[in-house]
Amino acid sequence: MITLAIEASTYAGSAAVLRDDVLVAERSVAMRGREHEALMPAVAELLAAQDIVPSEIERVVCGAGPGSFTSLRIAGAIAKGIALAAVCPLVPVSSLALLVASQEPFDAGRCLAILDALRGEHYVGLFEVTEAGEVRALGPELRIPSGEIGDRAEQVRARVVGGGTPAERVTTPRAGAVARLAALVGSTPAEDLAGWEPAYGRLAEAQVKWEAAHGRALEVV
Repeated sequence: MITLAIEASTYAGSAAVLRDDVLVAERSVAMRGREHEALMPAVAELLAAQDIVPSEIERVVCGAGPGSFTSLRIAGAIAKGIALAAVCPLVPVSSLALLVASQEPFDAGRCLAILDALRGEHYVGLFEVTEAGEVRALGPELRIPSGEIGDRAEQVRARVVGGGTPAERVTTPRAGAVARLAALVGSTPAEDLAGWEPAYGRLAEAQVKWEAAHGRALEVV
């Protein structure tokens, strides 16, 4: 099976190609500070380098957030477009789970995965890496004050994995880490292409300002 994986929950995006859950190629790009969107060209170059045309892709896996609203929206749009063109399933996977699977060394144990949510907050998720290398979620993903991360990690007896202080292991989620999430991806149902959106974690800053100025919710299509 040929799988295309895409991840962009932070300001670093990536795409990877897997064959039968084995990583064969990966590319990373910056999602911020560029004149032009770079993720789609990276996907195209990656597929071309592997001599893969869209019709040969049998599954698209996309980092589902939480994380950067703009980056996730770009990745989600690319993933849905390719899945539609390839007539293949789109499977979302938590970007926090990808974060855990991206760490080096990839050790067994409990991990509190964290991603910067800005405004003095972090997204957090508790996971366990088994001795067999399987990543399992141990609870819901939350948004908490950044100052509470250390106490929460101590309470659940987990090491902190993620980006930004006070992470013990600074890591960025990588698309290629899907290779370590075979069991999780395999047990996740495919999403409806028309209705699926990433789990942004919070509204975009522009939407918050618009709603505050107009006194009503913005309808997002």
